[in-house]
Amino acid sequence: MSSQRLKLQFQRLYNHFSGEDCETNLHDIAEVLFCTRRNVRMVINKMVDKGWIDWHPAVGRGKQSKLIFHSTDSELQYMHARRLVAEGKLEPALEALGNNADKLAQLIQEQLGHTTSQGKQIVRLPYYRAFSNLNPLHPLRRSEQHLVRQIFNGLTQVNEEKEEIEGDLAHHWEALSPRHWRFYIRPAVRFHDGKLLDCNDIITTFEYVKKHRLFRHIKKVESPYVNTIDIHLSADDHRLPELLTNLQAMIQPSDSDFDNDNVLFPTGSGPYKIIQNDKQRFKLEAFDQYFGFRALIDVVDIWMLSEVAACYLQPGTEINQLSGWNVSARMQLDEGCNYLLFNRLTGLTNNDDWLDYFQSRLTSLNILRLLNQDDLGDFRLINAYGILPGWAHVPFQSGSKPVPAKRTVTLAFPRQHPVYPQIAEAIRTLLAEDGVKLKVLELSTMDIWSGKHADKIDIWLGGMSLMNYRDDAILSWYFNFDHIARVMPKEEFDELEQAVMRWRAAPEKTSPCQDIGARLVQSGQILPLFHNWHGVDDSGVLQGMQSNSMGWFDFKSVWMKPEH
Repeated sequence: MSSQRLKLQFQRLYNHFSGEDCETNLHDIAEVLFCTRRNVRMVINKMVDKGWIDWHPAVGRGKQSKLIFHSTDSELQYMHARRLVAEGKLEPALEALGNNADKLAQLIQEQLGHTTSQGKQIVRLPYYRAFSNLNPLHPLRRSEQHLVRQIFNGLTQVNEEKEEIEGDLAHHWEALSPRHWRFYIRPAVRFHDGKLLDCNDIITTFEYVKKHRLFRHIKKVESPYVNTIDIHLSADDHRLPELLTNLQAMIQPSDSDFDNDNVLFPTGSGPYKIIQNDKQRFKLEAFDQYFGFRALIDVVDIWMLSEVAACYLQPGTEINQLSGWNVSARMQLDEGCNYLLFNRLTGLTNNDDWLDYFQSRLTSLNILRLLNQDDLGDFRLINAYGILPGWAHVPFQSGSKPVPAKRTVTLAFPRQHPVYPQIAEAIRTLLAEDGVKLKVLELSTMDIWSGKHADKIDIWLGGMSLMNYRDDAILSWYFNFDHIARVMPKEEFDELEQAVMRWRAAPEKTSPCQDIGARLVQSGQILPLFHNWHGVDDSGVLQGMQSNSMGWFDFKSVWMKPEH
């Protein structure tokens, strides 16, 4: 008998006796359930096994047996809905609960946290949106950048603790000359589909990688020997191993759809492979054939819940956490900021009067006072005076500058962001005080970084989070996808690009990255707004829960300590 059929039988029995304990017999129950006396024994035994009832058969002819109910009809529905939630079937679960969203939220929260199932250690995390693209060659938001690191490998990587460059797919490398580097590849590396990685995968990947501005000096990639990759450059670069830690240089199988900007199930060689990715859940499973240390957590299960804030990660199980997080005090500032990017080519800010006006009017202090903390949820924003925490490059403003004209200003920002709509409304209020109207465009990340409507947009509201705390991490944001180059005077951009090339060509030169950050702010190209506090809760049984620069934690390094 199916579980659904058994549940219907219980409902019929429960309704007949009004859920009250009673004395009865097999003959009467058989009539209630429309089954034979023989089958009714089987049905009762199954209900007893499930803990729904107790059955005390009478001894002696003509005596009545005792039927005791332990579950109500509504409890059974709740149990059924709980099973549906555990399977990720949220819409049927909501229907089983009579479309009671509060009950569904409770059941979902029960499933979050850390657990062990069939010998596997599972971490379940809440998040506020789905992950629609995980192609490292395309623009990625902060969380997608972290996930790509769990799925893919590059030739080199940054050690998150030491901030040093170390091997990944390449175990050694050497510069045969400043324009000719040789990388020695680990043997027997497998992709998640079981295919062995070979040098052709690396060569094919770099045919796409070198289309990006950061990698345009890569002239040719070849394999002169087995498990050996040579990279030939058109300009001297003593820092190529550092450059290859960037996300764009993650190695994909040669048969990948490199141009696809809607990749849900990419194939990598990293410690985790994707087994589910939809609007409700994103699930990673440890890859047993990973060439490095096998991940300690077997499954990372991320649930998409619109009520959840995006700044703290806590695999907790408290029911009230959907509305208020009990997070560890070990928070840190995001390695980046929210900012305004001005279109100084075809936007209003190609006029200095408009640039001066926006810089004086749309300051972080002016915007922050208009933000309602209730609308921000658990986000804790502080004023930014530079692109990174600790940098102070925002010019001092002695007062508001007059508005040049009564015009409509066009502002764009990425859709599905929990804070940007509130910031945009604050900007609308500030501009309206001066008789200026605001037109808002919510675009996809791909549309923004590819320049869609760029010539008609005056200001972009965006954010950047760096993958590590090294100075050169800023370059991946500054150069990638030409988002800044597209709206910055060419001579200014070229000057900074030349400074980076000179730094790459001379190992004794100091990094120009802080100077780049200062020039972007002081020229009026970028107006930093806020840094955000973020982190993970490390107070539970999960060990190794250390927040990285992206506000996440390295999935493969955490582990579950048994509770005593």
